[in-house]
This record gives sequence, structure tokens and C-alpha cells, in this order.
Amino acid sequence: MKERKTLSKRDFLRRSVVATAGAVGATTLAAPAVRAQAPIKWRMQTYAGPALAEHVVKNSIDWFNKAANGEMEIELYTADQLVPHGELFRAVQSGTIDAAQSDDDSASAPVDIKVFGAYFPLAARYSLDIPALWHWHGLKEIWEEAYAEIPDVTWLSTGAWDPCNFGTTKPIKSLADLKGLRVYTFPTGGQFLSRFGVVPVSLPYEDVQPAIQTGELDGVCWCGITEMHTVGWADVLKYFLTNPLSGAWAGSYFVNTEKWNAVPPHLQQLFILAMNNSHYYRQHWYWAGEANYRINGKLELTSIPDAEWKQVEDEAAKFWTEVAQQSPRSARVVEIFQKYNDSMKKAGPPYRYG
Repeated sequence: MKERKTLSKRDFLRRSVVATAGAVGATTLAAPAVRAQAPIKWRMQTYAGPALAEHVVKNSIDWFNKAANGEMEIELYTADQLVPHGELFRAVQSGTIDAAQSDDDSASAPVDIKVFGAYFPLAARYSLDIPALWHWHGLKEIWEEAYAEIPDVTWLSTGAWDPCNFGTTKPIKSLADLKGLRVYTFPTGGQFLSRFGVVPVSLPYEDVQPAIQTGELDGVCWCGITEMHTVGWADVLKYFLTNPLSGAWAGSYFVNTEKWNAVPPHLQQLFILAMNNSHYYRQHWYWAGEANYRINGKLELTSIPDAEWKQVEDEAAKFWTEVAQQSPRSARVVEIFQKYNDSMKKAGPPYRYG
């Protein structure tokens, strides 16, 4: 039988100290393994200026950064802060920036379907039309197909923003009042509006308000009445035309493919959740704002009679047919728009009135 050894109090304490020191040492050595991976850093630029960015993207990036818990951090930059807006897509492609929020059209995405980004004339009546078209009527698959052909950029999602109306320094009460108006607008919007005598003007976003004040611009056809008040344009404009060029802006999120693939799956999913929450926030923020500022805002409301505005709707149908001829894929998009709008009319109120 093995003899049991009795420990003195001094031996017991000595061995306890050694064991504790060893455990502390093990913990100290293990700690760097937990934090060895440095946080992933991204730079993202939005199309929006500082005031608008608070609502269309910054809140969602703040949510993401908090939920990422130090594993990843996105630095957000506003319109033209890192690169001019027209160079935004190429900047993501080259890796100059890691992600962007914009429409395909004004970011100069090198795809045939970019013309449908932003405000494609009279394609949508309400903001809910955009997610319905992308998720339930086939546009999501077409966008995935188109951007799969473009190297180094991944398209993630398209969501809805506000409607597009004229905000002007002169009252618009007929189509004749549009002739000669110098207006800040989107590329495709300007192309269409030029058919009615509008003169599209391209400027850096931050120069729009001073240009209105100096008379270089007669107005904007860039957004709805919520945005006009949020960014300060309502302070220098006088009138708001209630007839919409489009019921909702279609904006997208793009990421550099290499940088996206380097992000762990759980952080990719977190970014998608934040992006989708941003889409949801904009739905109710804009919907509430458009009504509020028509009632309580600074601008006088004007309208073009429905019978006369039908000329714009008829011209939009011709414009759609012309755009459909630019590529087979564009023809598929136009066909989806046509079928969707026909189905909305058949569904009746509240989907379509009249």
C-alpha cells in the first residue's frame, strides 16, 4: 500500500500559489488569440449629403457597427466626399472605396440596365412598387444576372426612396411652364424631361442650393418634398409640383467583390440585415414626410391638370419602348414594368386609382 503523504499548511499554500500563477499565465497567453484578428475596416460612400444621410443610411451603419461588436467597422462618407458621384461605381470596382449606396444611373454603373435605376419615368406609383418589382416580379434576378458580368463589384440590393417631383422658383401649372426650366435632375430623368423643354443641369450635390439662390437653377427634379425640406432646398425654392415624374427612387447597395468575400458569413448577414432595416425605415420615414410637408411645409403646391399630364404619361410609354430596344435584357425589364402596371390597374384601389 502506498503511503499517504501529509501536506503541511506551508506546502499547501506554496503549491496553491504555483498552480494559480500557472493558470494566470495560461490565461494571459490565450488572450491574444481571442483578439489577434484586427477589426475589418470599410469605407463606404453614399449619394446623399450629410443631412439626408442621417435618414437614408447613417442610422443603419451605426446599427451595424454596434452589432458587429468590434469585429468590423464601416466609415461612412457623404456625397462627393471621397470621389465625385459620377465616379462612385468605378471607385468601388477599383477598391478605392469598399461599398457604395447610390442608384445605378447617376453612379455610372457600366450595365445596360442602369437606365432603370433612380427614377425611371412613371415606372412606379408608390414606394412599395419597388420592392414588389424586385422581389416578386423578377427584377432581382435580372440585376444579379447583369452585375455578374461586371468584374470586381457585387450588387446586393435595391430598395425604395421617395417620389420624384419638381421643386421650383417659378410656379408650374401647365406643361408649357416646363419649357426652358434649368433643373438639377438625374441623367435618365433629364433625358426624358428634355422632351418637354426642360434643360437638365449637372452640378455637384453641394452646389445645388447656391445655384438656386443665384438663379443658375430654376429648381430640382431630384426628390420628393421631404428631401427638399431635410436638405434645405425648401428654403430657397417656392413651389412644389404634385404631379410625380416617378412614385419612388430605386437605389442600390454595391460592394467591392474581393472585400465582400473576405467578410465572414455572419458579418455579411449582419450587413444585409442592417441594409434591409434601412429599406424599411425609409418606407415609413418618406411616406410620413411626404404627407406632412405638403400640409405643413414651406412650399406652395401646384398641379398640372390630369388631362394635360396624360401627355407626359403617353410620352413615357414611348420612352419605355425606345429604351427596350437598347438590349434584350432592357426589353425584359420594360416588359415586367408593363405587365406590373397593367396588373395594378386591374387590381384597382388602393393599388391604382382611375
